[in-house]
Amino acid sequence: MDFDVGARLKEIRIAAGLSQRELASRAGVTHGLISMIEQNKNSPSVASLRKILGGVSMTMADFFQEDAKERHKVFFCPDELLDLTSKLGSISNKKKKRMTLRQVGNAREHGLQILHERYEPGADTGPTMLEHNSHEGGIVLSGALEVTVGDQVQVLKSGDSYLFDSRIPHRFRNTGTEVCEVVSACTPPYL
Repeated sequence: MDFDVGARLKEIRIAAGLSQRELASRAGVTHGLISMIEQNKNSPSVASLRKILGGVSMTMADFFQEDAKERHKVFFCPDELLDLTSKLGSISNKKKKRMTLRQVGNAREHGLQILHERYEPGADTGPTMLEHNSHEGGIVLSGALEVTVGDQVQVLKSGDSYLFDSRIPHRFRNTGTEVCEVVSACTPPYL
């Protein structure tokens, strides 16, 4: 069964007692964007959805959490990772290059977010630079990933890594021709 991003956003907005305009104002986005997402006429970028959820103080992990996971779980199979993003690409734009972020366990419980990231060629976190009060790092497992942190830009290849203060505006893009896979960590959890 497909995850209905629009219905979930509307459910959260209504539970918070907010109109579309109030949520838009809190999140610093247009009312039209909220409306289009709720009608499933727009598939938000990771940065846009994160910004919107900031208006209701919710993480992306909580947004996509459909079932309560077992507390204190230690080991996870690949199908037990919480998919935070691939559901975003299922709405309108089939030409959109796909990016998936899958989280290991309950990041909030541990104060650490560990992600398995996958970027198709051309996939990108979006034109809006990400900024959040965390520190993050990662290792490129395969492919190549362009990482921008402030005014520094580097294309990282298999075995290369990064570590930085996430309050500095940053962005991730696969500018190569192969799928790129990364394992990353962020503390405190951001998504």
